[in-house]
Amino acid sequence: MTSGGSGAPIARHEPGMGDLEIFPLPVDEASLLNLLRIVFERHWSTIRFGTLVQGAVFEIRAPAPPRIAMLDGYATIDLGDSHVHVCIGDHRGTPDAPVTAALAQHRRCHRAELYRVLHDGVAAAWGVRLYNGADEQQLTVILPHPFLDDDQHVLDAPEWDRLACWDELRATFLGLDPDPRDRALTAFLHV
Repeated sequence: MTSGGSGAPIARHEPGMGDLEIFPLPVDEASLLNLLRIVFERHWSTIRFGTLVQGAVFEIRAPAPPRIAMLDGYATIDLGDSHVHVCIGDHRGTPDAPVTAALAQHRRCHRAELYRVLHDGVAAAWGVRLYNGADEQQLTVILPHPFLDDDQHVLDAPEWDRLACWDELRATFLGLDPDPRDRALTAFLHV
């Protein structure tokens, strides 16, 4: 699957994040469900997820492989003792409590993107973001960092295989090969 676009990133500076390269992703239900399955079923042990907004960052870690199911346009990421719902498809409500078209549009993911934070032109952090129809953040997935282990301890030397999820998402959704700029960082930078 590809984004349908040129695959060229969008450069943007975001307060609190810095310089970003954003790679738009498709937002149809099948593509988004595939994205969630890749991230949460294949790479669950190395990612952190939640929201990342000014003033709050939730970095949740799955304790075991999550189960993903769909109901009424919502993907449920079942973590066992807790779960996350993200509206990625056609949402109607129930026959007794239907939702309006405007509310369904507000809730559904309308923008999805891969992003990387750049520091002096070199990638220093990687992630995935989903936004609803009102451009409110639904979910951020912080992808593994080559200079951090799964417990967020700084490594002495990079482990480039920790970019496997990033590389898989780029190849699957954008048709892009690994980028040398993703492997040019020489030390951990807190961005």
